[in-house]
Amino acid sequence: MPRIDKALRVARNLSVVALAGLALAACGPQAAVRAPCPQGEVCFEYGNGSEPVSLDPHKSTGTWEDRILSEVQMGLTQDDPDGRPIPGMAESWDVSADGLVWTFHLRQAEWSDGVPVTADDFVFSLRRILDPQTASPYASLLYLIENAQAVNEGKAPKEALGVRALGPRELQIRLVHPAPYLPELAKHNTMLPAPKHVVEKWGDAWSRPEHYVGNGPYMVESWRLGDRVTVVKNPRFYDADKVCIDRVNFYPTNDATSAERRVRRGELDANADIQSNRIAFLRKEIPGYVRTHTYLGVAYLAFNNSVPALKDLRVRQALTMAIDRDFITEKLLRGGQQPAYTFTPPGVANYAPPAPPAWASWPLELRQAEARRLLAQAGYGPDNPLKISIKHRNTPDPMLFMPAIQADWKAIGVDAALEQNETQIAYAAYRSRDFQVADAAWIADYNDPMSFLYLMQSSTGSQNYGDYNNPAYDALLLKADNEPDAQVRAAYLAKAERIMLADASVAPVFFYVSKNLVRPNVTGWVDNIIDRHRIRYLCMGEGSASPRPSVARGE
Repeated sequence: MPRIDKALRVARNLSVVALAGLALAACGPQAAVRAPCPQGEVCFEYGNGSEPVSLDPHKSTGTWEDRILSEVQMGLTQDDPDGRPIPGMAESWDVSADGLVWTFHLRQAEWSDGVPVTADDFVFSLRRILDPQTASPYASLLYLIENAQAVNEGKAPKEALGVRALGPRELQIRLVHPAPYLPELAKHNTMLPAPKHVVEKWGDAWSRPEHYVGNGPYMVESWRLGDRVTVVKNPRFYDADKVCIDRVNFYPTNDATSAERRVRRGELDANADIQSNRIAFLRKEIPGYVRTHTYLGVAYLAFNNSVPALKDLRVRQALTMAIDRDFITEKLLRGGQQPAYTFTPPGVANYAPPAPPAWASWPLELRQAEARRLLAQAGYGPDNPLKISIKHRNTPDPMLFMPAIQADWKAIGVDAALEQNETQIAYAAYRSRDFQVADAAWIADYNDPMSFLYLMQSSTGSQNYGDYNNPAYDALLLKADNEPDAQVRAAYLAKAERIMLADASVAPVFFYVSKNLVRPNVTGWVDNIIDRHRIRYLCMGEGSASPRPSVARGE
């Protein structure tokens, strides 16, 4: 289909969204209404993208939850302002010559209720997340720990897990293969500690605000569903005297355009997303607010392997080929995103992704023709069109590009219905396999190719949304895990990625850029490749006056 025709079709599909935005703009200027800030305190209002599912680090999966959890809990390591791992609860660590035994030396620290943080808390927490009764969707990320998979699958007692306390402040972790990226992983929410004494008293209810105990720079004060999660400075944090901001409110802001207006009015100090096609406008309208950066993230479609039509490689390949990624990134999003033909994004440490498939360089018309041919071979055509549904998130970028994918597939004779869901509901559906095609995204948990490629490992579980299973792929990941030479390891992983892409188990769409809207009076914000900005490093400088508010002007 010619690009101009597709642009018109996408524009029609987006008309309701556009009209709604104009209606909001027509309301004219509004006065800023910030949450009350106690006298003498420094407060930070943060647009966080979505509502948390849980404040239990072992039951959460989203970046919007990580922004809160990493303020109230601290792992063995933590992020520095550049997003790199530095000592956290562990002041230092030693690694055995074979890379399999790590010994972490904990600092003297307290939970927010005054109880000492000990190695037993970490042993308890790692056993808890891998306990099958916890049903953590992220448990497989820790299968590198000795006996972790057996424990998680109920084949071994949790006491068999390769973690133990050598003393109150000495933690030993034994691995099944070398993992030089462990300090990166140790700051992820899967390895955040839960206070043993509190969990044992309250069970899963420990993560309710009234029971919450943490060891991070902040404490949970309240959670008003649909409104905000409030955290306040933890006076028992070991570095509390260096924490500038006293109080943080995290707001769910699925509507990035509405959040943008709140930032411009001074109601929010930052928002963790920007509608991509407004970036250029905002750079001119409110200079100094837009913060974008290369980001380790990929947007992709997952194909449910239980759907009969999607079991056919020819169908998956046709759907993958037909997506006009250039149109999506250059004409719709316009935020610096790159078309994705591989799954692992550029910039991942110690890795060169495989070359894109040959068809990636073909003109769109040739790709569409080949897609129609493949569908015809699979038995689909004008007399028997493929009908399929795409479940997608209601966040700004999917709302823009999903109609484009719908139009691309219509051009090859596929009748695709769009099913919009709130973000957490969508991901819950993906994990329970309640979808045909899923609009998903993956942000690196740690800076290593395995953070992406493990998603399609057959043992990964609920986050392998399409249930991809290829023994050759699994075998290469296993070889990479046990390969000490970095270049040889990277070659194994690249070969595995080529296999997975040839199987069309997923359809990569584009590589992310981080997109934050930050008021210029916020100091200490450092753009980085993992888009992590811990509040403990931020402060509020002078010049907090709000910019002129948005008015009806056809933005």
